Amino acid sequence: MVVNGFVNVVITTIERRFGLRSMQTGVIAGGYDMASFACLAPVTYLGGRSSSSKPRWLGWGVLLMGLGSLLFALPHFVVPPYKVAGEETDDLCIVNATSSSLKDEPAEGGAWAVAVFVAAQLLHGAGATPLFTLGVTYIDENVSKKMSSVYLGVYYTMAVVGPALGYVVGGQMLRIYTDFATVDSETLGVTPLSSSWIGAWWIGFILSAILCLIVALPLLAFPYELPGAAEIRASKVSEAHESAETKTAAFSALRELPKAIAALVKNPTFMFLNLAGASEGMLISGFAAFLPKLIENQFSVNPSQAALLLGVITVPAGGGGTFLGGWLVKRWRLACAGIIKLCVVATLLATVFSFSFVLSCDNYPFAGVTVPYNSPSISGGDQLTAQCNAACGCGSRAAAVCGADGRAYASPCRAACARALTRGAHTLYQRCACVAPAAALPVYYDAETNTSIPYEAINSTCSSECVYLWLFVFLSFCLMLFTFIATMPALSATLRCVREEQRSFALGLQWIVVRLLGTIPAPLLFGFLIDRACRLWAAGACALYDNLHMSRYMLALALIGKLCSLLFFFFAWWFYRPPGGKNNNAVAPSADLPGHDKTNGNLPTVTTITNGTLDRSNGYCNQALECSDHL
Repeated sequence: MVVNGFVNVVITTIERRFGLRSMQTGVIAGGYDMASFACLAPVTYLGGRSSSSKPRWLGWGVLLMGLGSLLFALPHFVVPPYKVAGEETDDLCIVNATSSSLKDEPAEGGAWAVAVFVAAQLLHGAGATPLFTLGVTYIDENVSKKMSSVYLGVYYTMAVVGPALGYVVGGQMLRIYTDFATVDSETLGVTPLSSSWIGAWWIGFILSAILCLIVALPLLAFPYELPGAAEIRASKVSEAHESAETKTAAFSALRELPKAIAALVKNPTFMFLNLAGASEGMLISGFAAFLPKLIENQFSVNPSQAALLLGVITVPAGGGGTFLGGWLVKRWRLACAGIIKLCVVATLLATVFSFSFVLSCDNYPFAGVTVPYNSPSISGGDQLTAQCNAACGCGSRAAAVCGADGRAYASPCRAACARALTRGAHTLYQRCACVAPAAALPVYYDAETNTSIPYEAINSTCSSECVYLWLFVFLSFCLMLFTFIATMPALSATLRCVREEQRSFALGLQWIVVRLLGTIPAPLLFGFLIDRACRLWAAGACALYDNLHMSRYMLALALIGKLCSLLFFFFAWWFYRPPGGKNNNAVAPSADLPGHDKTNGNLPTVTTITNGTLDRSNGYCNQALECSDHL
């Protein structure tokens, strides 16, 4: 909810509030994964030892995450109240004026704000590290193999419901003005539809800090292992990828760490699953951070609406896909090879739906950038200057307004508006020299005075005529559904293709690969490409993007990532060698206890073993006898 929900929802808001580029917010989004990368090896190795209490590691990690949330909200309380661009008289056109210091006033924050946000994300990453490594193995060790996929499916479904909740709640918080405690937004004449609106991005992080404290206390009280764990552990059949190197004792001493790594690296199925996870992680991390920005700019919707749309997609597609993937493994009783085949099919279908990013809307009608002014341009002037506003002395501050001619203007000054009227939550502009409406002026009805006020520009976004929004939402839903159907089986395959004593460390090593090759570089790569699609910079942040370039960049990233995942899952299946040398068993034994198979209530004939002889034709029972130490 915090890392993949609140943080991603507020990225465009903090860009405008603190004057940041997408590359900088990409660094902020990647801070979580940087900390996870640094902490994974020690946390999984030390927390995975037989003498360690996994719930204690989990509890302290959640407390650390709460501290990170408090730190993330800190910049709001450090900077002075937000000054809405457009509310000052200097934001209007004053003939023969020079560019004032107010007009060119830089956005608050900059480098120091990035440093605080990254530090908070580092604490988030360090605190969440035990959750998806030690937490997963704690569940797996305390439930039967048959039910493990279901429990882990529920667990990972919560990890998808969380971001969805973050999108919905965080989006609603953005409908509240950032300084609501001290300023009434209606007196400023701004609404959530205004380009200069800054929502209360910080409230979610205060809420999450409180929730972390509430959750950490019962986690710290959990026992070392749940009742019955020893019997479950004794009954499990090993499905580890078999080779001479893997038949080793548990790695308990730090000096055996290189030996432990070497044993896992020589497991080709494990390594290809890691690479598939890295390419999937790159896409999930990058799109989670910047898909709200894509929807906002492609389809001209405000941040709270974009967040709500993504929340609505994420709950059924992400949560349902994750749970469905775990259920299919149980329903079809898939063994390791069958699980990897399921991943291949789901990824193939997701690749097809990646073409949703082909959909692109026409560029926003922005005067001086995508469409010309109604007035002749000035030779040697910038793209936002024309004869109609040349004498106004406009600065670089952006507070886009919508003109009566259907064009957006970078600010009231750029539209050469000489008069502003505040009516409720709206600001109306009159005597705008650059605006040339084709028909009669639009009228704003003031209910208080029962009067109709004509205006030439208003402080809200122009309506979009793009009709692809709901088609894009549907295709994104399908893409997310099939992407998340593969996540749970991929995790299950990872746990099954390594030996039991290697599982915690294997998950840690896998997440290091996923972080290093996937989720750490992803926000930086996405941010770099999105910055390249920018058509207009104002006060350090991008004010307008090229829709066609942005959609093509996203399409290229999605297709390349999905094709890599497909290739890696295929190789993981191709190189897998089950225990006992039986190649590509697709269906697991129907019960966890080896040698007991029950069909329609009738017990089959049991092969008698006399004087230590072994019936080699009995495949799974034979593997169980060879691989299970308790037998």
